[in-house]
Amino acid sequence: MKTLQTKVAIIGSGPSGLLLGQLLHKQGIDNIIIERSSAQHVQDRIRAGILEQGFVELLQQAGCEQRLEQEGLVHHGIYISVEGKKTHVNLTKLTDGKVVTCYGQTEVTRDLMQARQASAQTSFYSAPVNQIHNSPQSKARVCFEMDGEPYQIECDFIAGCDGYHGVSRPSIPQDIRTEYERIYPFGWLGLLADTPPVCDELIYCKHSRGFALASQRSETRSRYYLQVANSEKVEEWSDERFWQELKLRLPAEEAAKLQTGPSIEKSIAPLRSFVCEPMQHNNLFLVGDAAHIVPPTGAKGLNLAASDVAALYQVLSAYYAGQPRQVVEQYSDVCLRRVWNAERFSWWMTSMLHHFGEEHEDKRSFVEKMADSELEFYLHSESGMKLIAEQYVGLPYEQIKSVESEVKPHAVQVNS
Repeated sequence: MKTLQTKVAIIGSGPSGLLLGQLLHKQGIDNIIIERSSAQHVQDRIRAGILEQGFVELLQQAGCEQRLEQEGLVHHGIYISVEGKKTHVNLTKLTDGKVVTCYGQTEVTRDLMQARQASAQTSFYSAPVNQIHNSPQSKARVCFEMDGEPYQIECDFIAGCDGYHGVSRPSIPQDIRTEYERIYPFGWLGLLADTPPVCDELIYCKHSRGFALASQRSETRSRYYLQVANSEKVEEWSDERFWQELKLRLPAEEAAKLQTGPSIEKSIAPLRSFVCEPMQHNNLFLVGDAAHIVPPTGAKGLNLAASDVAALYQVLSAYYAGQPRQVVEQYSDVCLRRVWNAERFSWWMTSMLHHFGEEHEDKRSFVEKMADSELEFYLHSESGMKLIAEQYVGLPYEQIKSVESEVKPHAVQVNS
């Protein structure tokens, strides 16, 4: 068995693992990435596309912002449509100048992979991890295979950035972790097409036929979603059927100017809310989907992973700068405060904008009538609109505390 040494072993080469690796590299903290899939598979995954300012600033700190600043589309607001009637939520005005940026996760991954390759850091692809050793009395170890040959990495810390189905979370004993979950009775059918976006800002549509979202990836590439039952199969949805249904759920103005075309990618994603507590055990830290999943309605999934990275980057930088071992124990509490806030907002947006069909088909449920009333209140109240905007653009990242002082933040800062 080949044995390698590093300070931080990062399991998973998605955006969170790559971003953490690049930030640590900038601080001179050696790290190795181990990824079970091929580099091409990681690169080709199509996921989220809305970045909070905090995420953008992390990419700037990592030195990976050049293409984002050239190609990213800055959004100053969003639209919320209720049965075809649009309301504009002016994010910039309501949050004292904050914005979100449309830049696909595929592009973020490409930029981070290129930066890691240019810095000649060590990465293993097509290398499934089969065991994690995480004892407080000894060095942590990650065991994996590549090309049929066994390897192990001895390290100070392990960052589990390997998603919901990875090995990191199950390696925490069941009597230590608690998992919270809600499964929603519907999913999102997504379609990607090289057609001009129907609007220069996102449109969240609440409709009696079900939720829809008009999004984008660039000025020439659109991303659209439809709420569908969990029993639906993507094979049952031709492009023509998708476009026809989308037109019915969009506001009339956008439906009239919608340009259609062949799909590049089409898939159905089930919706769930999930949180694992704690997010650290001994020398293992859970990051992103390994610890939590949110419905995509509030655009929080990728951004929440980035805030985990910000917190882990802070505590590890502080530790390697000379802080006592106790400084890293803040990680889980700092992350979970933000996680539960994002879970609440994503659950709220999902509850407000989707049709749950909880009673007979010809009768709206009491719960849905309450959701209608609440959404009406928020969209016609400046304070309500402000609350939506503040949550949507993302709250500031929490700074870690020095172990010598309960008040003064440590000098290692991550901009919000």
